[in-house]
Amino acid sequence: MDEHQIQHGQQWLAELLQLSGLPVQVHADGSKFLSEGSCWLTIDDRDLTSEQVQVLTGADGIVLDAIQYLANTTLNLGQPEELQAAYTVELAGYRVRRQAELQKLAEEAAEHVRETGEEYEMASLSAAERRQVHTYLKTFDDLETYSRGKEPDRRLVIRLLQT
Repeated sequence: MDEHQIQHGQQWLAELLQLSGLPVQVHADGSKFLSEGSCWLTIDDRDLTSEQVQVLTGADGIVLDAIQYLANTTLNLGQPEELQAAYTVELAGYRVRRQAELQKLAEEAAEHVRETGEEYEMASLSAAERRQVHTYLKTFDDLETYSRGKEPDRRLVIRLLQT
């Protein structure tokens, strides 16, 4: 990801929010691209009311997920795959908190699979969250993950590695 992509993402999100009646700043953190594979676009919430933060986040992060999906789709439209960038939209620490929750859920699921030998299905995850759990659990040599079902009832399945 280059500086132009980072600035373009930052400008795009700031303009979207301004068009929505929320003239707030957006801060970009391209350094997370190296560790997490995406540029974080953080909406500055200092000038937002708690109600505005709740509306932008939505129940279970659904609005924030939609904004993030829209950003990734729009900003990568017409780009060859090797030039596409991944953007994570953050607001009021929601993504950081949710990542910690997902990691804990993934660890509990891994422990359950190891103890019982049975596969475990994680439901109620967005596509982005499923991707995060897949990526996290790749570090476990004895487990494998895959997705089952179709949206909106797609589930992440964890099981012992088939040898």
